[in-house]
Amino acid sequence: STISKNSLKSSLLQLECHFTWTLLKQDVDLDDLEETIRDQIEFFTKFNISNYNLLSYVCHLKNSNEEALRNLKKAEEEVKKSHPDEIARRSLVTWGNYAWIYYHMERYKEAQTYVSKVANSCKKLSSTAQQKIQLPEIYAEQGWALLKFGGKYYMRAKNCFENALKNEPNNPEFNAGYAITMYRLEDFSYRLCQDFGPSLKALERAVELNPKDTFIMALLALKLQDLKQVDEGERYIDEAMQKTPDLPYFLRYAAKFYRRKGEVDKALEILKKALAVKPKSAFLHHQLGLCYRAKMFQLKKTTRYPPEEQVEELIRLSIFQFKTVTDQKTKFFSAHTDLANMYALAKRYEEAEETFQKAFQINILSQADKQQLYYNYGNFQRFHMKSESEAIRYYLEGLKIQEDSYARKCCGNALKKLLLEQRIQEGLGDATDFATLGLVHNLNGEKLEAIEWYEKAIALCPDNEEYLSALCELRLSI
Repeated sequence: STISKNSLKSSLLQLECHFTWTLLKQDVDLDDLEETIRDQIEFFTKFNISNYNLLSYVCHLKNSNEEALRNLKKAEEEVKKSHPDEIARRSLVTWGNYAWIYYHMERYKEAQTYVSKVANSCKKLSSTAQQKIQLPEIYAEQGWALLKFGGKYYMRAKNCFENALKNEPNNPEFNAGYAITMYRLEDFSYRLCQDFGPSLKALERAVELNPKDTFIMALLALKLQDLKQVDEGERYIDEAMQKTPDLPYFLRYAAKFYRRKGEVDKALEILKKALAVKPKSAFLHHQLGLCYRAKMFQLKKTTRYPPEEQVEELIRLSIFQFKTVTDQKTKFFSAHTDLANMYALAKRYEEAEETFQKAFQINILSQADKQQLYYNYGNFQRFHMKSESEAIRYYLEGLKIQEDSYARKCCGNALKKLLLEQRIQEGLGDATDFATLGLVHNLNGEKLEAIEWYEKAIALCPDNEEYLSALCELRLSI
């Protein structure tokens, strides 16, 4: 009956599980996420309970509820195996997911059964709780799920791990989750030009508590490398290499470490080793492409007349790797721009154009990604297609997105350079150029400079409505 259906719905909303954690499918590539989780089930068995729970939610989002139920069954088996003494406590998220999936399948009686199961367990576990119970492992599980849904969710993930750590400050797993989140947040906020609190301390603490976890060791090594403590970083890479010489999750970061250090051949060797274990990994193929590209730049930089066929061969290898990635992962954004830029270097302009257009179609781009894309496409128009007007148009698009990022700065600088140095200082500037510079300064919040340029534009075109109203608005805003 509808009444019980409505009251059921309100009970469901009280549950702590993936269905109530606002994980939106438009923010991720679901196929990609599913593959990541399945990989982790294979390589990191200790997180399998939460991985099966998350996988059940992903299956539901992909409209296969039967498959979702099968994964919840596996989560239950894992709980029995690893926590036989705390089955209720460790199953709350699993049971919550069961209730929601049965609800979506319109099997309301079964849904109700699981709602009651959670409620009864919570009563036993805590005198105060109805159905909401704040257990540290549930916060942590939410944190891991948020992490996998991408950059938009990192701040929330950080809060979850902080909540989990309040009760158990020395829990190795919670510290690992917190450190990984801090590392990613820092990386993310660097692109957004924000100075974020250092992840170094969190990573050191996590490594101390998880001496077997080479994945975190590798992140710590990369962080030390960022901070110019390269030798210290390399010590961790060596130590981890002895512990897990065949773990692809570790090897991919070890390779990144050596590529950034300039030891590209060593990086290539490590990546090929990792590919022997995981031949389909898009991440590894992307890193291989970056290595061939780095070798090509090294060759051009260190040799006065680099042999043409060597350069071409490295470009070809790099294109092959990037193309492998974009064919397999149609939403892997940076691989698309890397591929497009490589096609441009190879003077394969039609393929470059086509690849850029595919990148513009990706529907999960963040604001910073869009700015990056406009900047790269503007460069393509300017340096390869020799079209200044198109370049200006795309740099402007990037600048108009009001997200403070490294790519936005690049768009602004490119515009100033193009307009000022190349056109205005050579006496080629017209009213449009002056007005565009006015707009650039305005978007950068430099109002007085903006007014000056609009005044110059109006001196050449006294009746232009657009310039007059822009100037009027600027003067009022000061």
